[in-house]
Amino acid sequence: MIETKDLTKTYGDLYAIKELNLDLKEGDVFGFIGPNGAGKTTTMRILATLLTPTYGEASVCGYSIYSHPKEIRRVIGYMPDFFGVYDDMKVIEYLEFFAAAYRIRGEKRRKICDQVLELVDLGYKRDALVTSLSRGMTQRLGLARVLLHDPQVLLLDEPASGLDPRARIEIRGLLKELRNMGKTIMISSHILPELKNICNKVGIIERGELLVNTDVASVMKQVRLQTLLKIRLVDRQEEAVKLLEDHDLVDQVDVQENVIMLTLASGVEDYSPLAELLIENKYKLLQIVEDEPDLETAFMYLTKGITS
Repeated sequence: MIETKDLTKTYGDLYAIKELNLDLKEGDVFGFIGPNGAGKTTTMRILATLLTPTYGEASVCGYSIYSHPKEIRRVIGYMPDFFGVYDDMKVIEYLEFFAAAYRIRGEKRRKICDQVLELVDLGYKRDALVTSLSRGMTQRLGLARVLLHDPQVLLLDEPASGLDPRARIEIRGLLKELRNMGKTIMISSHILPELKNICNKVGIIERGELLVNTDVASVMKQVRLQTLLKIRLVDRQEEAVKLLEDHDLVDQVDVQENVIMLTLASGVEDYSPLAELLIENKYKLLQIVEDEPDLETAFMYLTKGITS
């Protein structure tokens, strides 16, 4: 659905993106991560045919950005990080205006506008002025706008930017629904923990170069050098700490808010003997679980904070 080969954009001696190679299949949800100025927006603008690369190839749904830009615009929905709205319009008028631009006419246009409003949970705001919408509602209206022509591919640049926690949760739920509809989605975001639950693939870009391009599980495995366990007991916590510290499978033991944080020795994957040890010594075990690294951990581990 989205393919790039050595895609490069330069401004003089500055590389905005450098020899970028992507291959996204139908139904993929790709989390595009990087510091400000890393090249995320440049990449999306090129894929949306709004910016011409210096060299390299890119195609969307089999259409080349060079020879078939009109065809690409028909199959994508591009939502920039900041987009303008027409303040003196009602929500339904705003959507009907863009539906008309997509040459959706008559009764079909009204039906589609109502459908996308329900999808983004703005049906009750159909007759409200755009100026009356909150930031979160405006973002959802932006998503509704790019869904009018039922695009196969969505390019979403920081859709949760500037939203409060409730609005971010609403956007996340909407993205999951779009994923379940089979849309191919490229989404850039700085709300990293939330991407893990939405995306099946992730790319980490820094200074225009793609450092990581793989599935989420592989990224987590790459940054998890040692396994960290969280252990909760009913009581006798201090005694348990001393018992665990002397075990061969254990590298380090700490306590945080009545939870034993236990780092296993390098290379250890089977920690069942530790659970057996606690049970044999009459400890009442409430929980023993691996503490999974998140995308923030991966991002900090794999990048250096350099921008173009």
